[in-house]
Amino acid sequence: MKPDVLDIMIAELTAHLKAKRPVDGIWRGELSSSPISTSVAVFALQRIDAERYAQQIERGVEWLVAAMREDGSWGDTLESPSNLTATLLTYTSLYAVGKAPAQAEKYLAEHFGGVDDEHLVRGVLDYYGKDLTFSVPILVMCALAGIVKCWDKIPQFPFELTILPQRLFKFLQLPVVSYAIPALIAVGIVRFRRGRQGVFSPLREAFIPKCLKVLTSLQPSNGGFLEAAPLTAFVSMCMCEAGLRDHIVTQRCADFLVDTVRGDGSWSIDTDLASWVTSLSIKALGDDVEEREVLTRCLRKNAFKQKHYFTGAQAGGWGWSDLPGAAPDADDTSGALVALHTLTRGEYCPEVGGGIEWLMALQNNDGGMPTFCKGWGKLPFDRSCGDISAHALLAMELWYDALPEDIKPRCRRSIKRLLKWMSENQAEDGSWTPLWFGDQDAKDERSPVYGTATAVEYLSASKQPMAWKMALRGVKYLLTAQNEDGGWGGAKGVESKVTLTSRALAALASVEGQSNMAAIERGFEFIHKKWIAGELYCREPIGLYFARLWYSEELYNITFTLIALKRLKKII
Repeated sequence: MKPDVLDIMIAELTAHLKAKRPVDGIWRGELSSSPISTSVAVFALQRIDAERYAQQIERGVEWLVAAMREDGSWGDTLESPSNLTATLLTYTSLYAVGKAPAQAEKYLAEHFGGVDDEHLVRGVLDYYGKDLTFSVPILVMCALAGIVKCWDKIPQFPFELTILPQRLFKFLQLPVVSYAIPALIAVGIVRFRRGRQGVFSPLREAFIPKCLKVLTSLQPSNGGFLEAAPLTAFVSMCMCEAGLRDHIVTQRCADFLVDTVRGDGSWSIDTDLASWVTSLSIKALGDDVEEREVLTRCLRKNAFKQKHYFTGAQAGGWGWSDLPGAAPDADDTSGALVALHTLTRGEYCPEVGGGIEWLMALQNNDGGMPTFCKGWGKLPFDRSCGDISAHALLAMELWYDALPEDIKPRCRRSIKRLLKWMSENQAEDGSWTPLWFGDQDAKDERSPVYGTATAVEYLSASKQPMAWKMALRGVKYLLTAQNEDGGWGGAKGVESKVTLTSRALAALASVEGQSNMAAIERGFEFIHKKWIAGELYCREPIGLYFARLWYSEELYNITFTLIALKRLKKII
């Protein structure tokens, strides 16, 4: 690990990252194109107005056909393994336009055991378990296309409950996660209207106008629910089938889908992760970041200034993007706070106090930090999470001394509770498993390497002895998880990746110790070989979207690697 080699690599990555930023703006990055997003978007546009959107439909179909594997399957990204969800949705979309490949039907029949109602419905429901967030919309789309014949075999959604105040949702045991209320309404209405009617059907029908008002209030100005093509498309296709094609929600959904289609005819899983990749880029550049005042203004502007219309979250947080459909979440709020500390060199501003207070209000009763909403906790993506909790801890400790005196006591209590939760939830081997990142090559698709590496990196900056103790346990896990080639995958024995190796290296370099140096040297050699071979920037789907959909982001390789190399530079 020679200093001059490190300098050359750092200079290249720095220049590459700076070139990715638009003039006078924040980084946008580029999410991978998604067969799932493309298939449901194409299907939705066909249901809304096949003639009007013929061009988008035709180009989307062409992209899907070109993306099909030899065995008739698709994955979440072009770099992802084939899976049943992507294949079933894409087959359904192509079936609807009369272009269903025979090999795709064969693939589904082999993996589901058949393509009749019994096999498809049971297969999809078994795959997603108790969480109906994605399974019911998938089955409804199959029913709309005529692949599933019996609507009554599809579970119903209690759409009527959405007229109740948002603060009550966490007590209702809803079968979907907190961000899926639009689908709960639209999918629920069409499933109700197409299913067998009963004695309470007139009463349920009477609730629909009020539920549609709720749905309208949840839709952002650009029409895209959570900036997500799949959620937006599911809502719009169901609205059409429910006889609401001309409803304002449906038409705004169509506008969003048309506005976000890519030049090659595909859609990504979300419009962008601009706020997240901007925070990562600022962290990676550090002292090399340019136009600090411009970026500071952008970040301060992007903090939510009022109660969020979608989640009901109070003002103060940041979302994953600066676009209208984004919602505030813990990881992006922490990331923005850390980035502001870098940009302003610790100079306090009102948005900092608002962000810290937002995180404290979000903190679960168990002491850990969830993603979007406090107290839901029943389904995976709403539970407390190790790396997100550690990120919040870092943000709070970085800004603690600059906080107003009336906030400090509460902040101290939050820090203490975060540390306690993290200690109680650190696995026996020293690891934490993340919610929003994984490894598609791992048997269980989990990535304790990512969760542990990020937690160790954040904890290593803490002044708390308890944090240091946890970080050392995390380091021991990372050392045991290193592969023979010097790199890291999501877990021991899983194929090494640039992104995960960079995360592990940054963590090990954050906790100085001679026992780590041999592992660091081997890890750097893995990264260096990838750089020499021109493979450093190859896309690696390690990101997980809602309902475990894989994505890659072009800036992950760049930012993760640059962060790691700069950490290594400090310890040699």
